[in-house]
Amino acid sequence: MDNKDVIDELNTLIETCKDGEYGFLSCAEHVKSTSLREVFAQRAADCRQACSELQQLVRQHGGTPEDDGSATGAMHRGWVAVKGTLTGYSDKAMLEECERGEDAAVGRYRKAAQKPLPAGVLEVVQRQLAGVLRNHDQIKLLRDQARNAEKV
Repeated sequence: MDNKDVIDELNTLIETCKDGEYGFLSCAEHVKSTSLREVFAQRAADCRQACSELQQLVRQHGGTPEDDGSATGAMHRGWVAVKGTLTGYSDKAMLEECERGEDAAVGRYRKAAQKPLPAGVLEVVQRQLAGVLRNHDQIKLLRDQARNAEKV
């Protein structure tokens, strides 16, 4: 894999991290639960930290790091706002949207982890993938709990 391809792959993951950060912050603004707001704020901070690490790798490889999210992420955040307005920004609805965003992040990280990246870059991608999977599982668990609470 040439250096340009490595930089492109890292920049795609940077966009993914930015999408996650913006998405979690957006959902944090609209949830009613203080504990859920804290979870979303922490996940946003985790995304920001992962982004910073990836931006540093891009610089080390002589590239210019992305500093914004993707168009798809912006559309998803717009959908979160529309859906939130329609559902009254229920905690369950925000968790469902976060889970959809995390599904996309898992897919992008898995795809990157299968590429022939340089060893040091691959190590970072695999470590961050493990974090994305943990985030996804946590959000899914919280979503399931919110769904079950509605049934009671």
